Amino acid sequence: MSKAPPPVALVGAGPTGALLAILLKRRGSHVVVYEARPDPRRHPEESGRSINLALAARGIRALEQVGLLERLRGKLVPMRGRFVHPRDGRTALQPYGTRADETIHSISRATLGRLLLDVAVGEYGVDVRFEHRLDAIDWHAGHAVLRDPHDHPIEVPIRPLIACDGAGSRVRRSLADTRRIEVYEEALEHGYKELSIPAMTDGTAALPREALHVWPRGDHMLIALPNDDGSFTATLFLRRRGSPSFESLADRRAIATFFDEDFPDIAPRMPQRIADWCDRPVGFLGTVRAAPWYHRDQVVLVGDAAHAVVPFHGQGMNCCFEDCLALDACVAAYGDWESRFAAFYALRKPNADAIAAMSLENYEEMRAKVVDPRFQVQSALAHELERRLPDRFIPRYSMVMFHPEIPYQLAERRGRIQAGLLAALTADASSLADVDLDAAQRVVEAQLAPIAQDLSSVTKV
Repeated sequence: MSKAPPPVALVGAGPTGALLAILLKRRGSHVVVYEARPDPRRHPEESGRSINLALAARGIRALEQVGLLERLRGKLVPMRGRFVHPRDGRTALQPYGTRADETIHSISRATLGRLLLDVAVGEYGVDVRFEHRLDAIDWHAGHAVLRDPHDHPIEVPIRPLIACDGAGSRVRRSLADTRRIEVYEEALEHGYKELSIPAMTDGTAALPREALHVWPRGDHMLIALPNDDGSFTATLFLRRRGSPSFESLADRRAIATFFDEDFPDIAPRMPQRIADWCDRPVGFLGTVRAAPWYHRDQVVLVGDAAHAVVPFHGQGMNCCFEDCLALDACVAAYGDWESRFAAFYALRKPNADAIAAMSLENYEEMRAKVVDPRFQVQSALAHELERRLPDRFIPRYSMVMFHPEIPYQLAERRGRIQAGLLAALTADASSLADVDLDAAQRVVEAQLAPIAQDLSSVTKV
């Protein structure tokens, strides 16, 4: 009798690991997942380090493929645009897209993670072993050493080992320390704190609910994402050092003054802001790039372990879920793990680099450009051109958020061309009425190829 293949060992039971485990189990693989933390379904979540997730088309497509989207419907809060709160108090909703269905959805990371684990364990029989911490990888012996809840060592073969252990991946560190891959980690000079905006005493929301709220302040910003109970999860992005910064705001009086002066419209609706500030840590923001993401047929990095990005495009989870679908497709297309890993890396690396770059660019847009009249004119023109030429002009934000058939690398490339066209077409315009729209249409038709033409050349699995 032929010997059964060893189980697929997967490190990390967060949303990415749980989704990938489901996909691999559906293909008939025996999957064992090792997670350093206790089971989040039985232990309270750690507060202060989890930015609410923005579920967009790429993540939705992945959840649909495993039949989980409908189960989340009651927990998703649609966000139809950015509700901008400038210093002068003239608030405005800036819609994300031109169609009613172009929305993104706010979802609690903990809620999504628990549901994925429930399905992975309860419906697919995935073996998830909590409180199993990766200790080391013995590359010559071909096994990983983990520590169980009693701190006993366990040896796990690494053919294959799939690392879904996040931005601080211990697997990635071992690969880098032994010079099997190269890793570049770029820290942002800003950090973040998670804060709370509770519902009103009558249960209604303190802000218009179906929007992502942004308080742009040039070199820092506050955002707030809605929750299904009427509250908002707010996140302050601020420099670590300088003025103002997390370092300079060192006492309760300075913190209170900062909120009263910079965010006077929402500060009274945040009764716990001082306590939240003092009790919750400053979160780290940075970009991780690695090359390659795999080593032979032994190990592959997936999701944030391979390519963590800053959260300013709302694509971290969506990109990770897209990774899961891509690796699953490579498993189906190739017969050995090294070929699967190589194809996965070739397919996803250019797209991961593209979304990393666009996420950094979007930070400047959110904290400064959204209140710039020039940006607003260009956005209005972009939406008008999309209405006129939907097969040729789609705003970059929409390509990323609402068009999963358009790879990130193509969205970035076309987006740069479109940005140049918009800048030229609005050079002398103070409003959309100042733009010759027929002439603008002719310029776009002459200089921008149809999207289908570019899609035909995209690499597929």
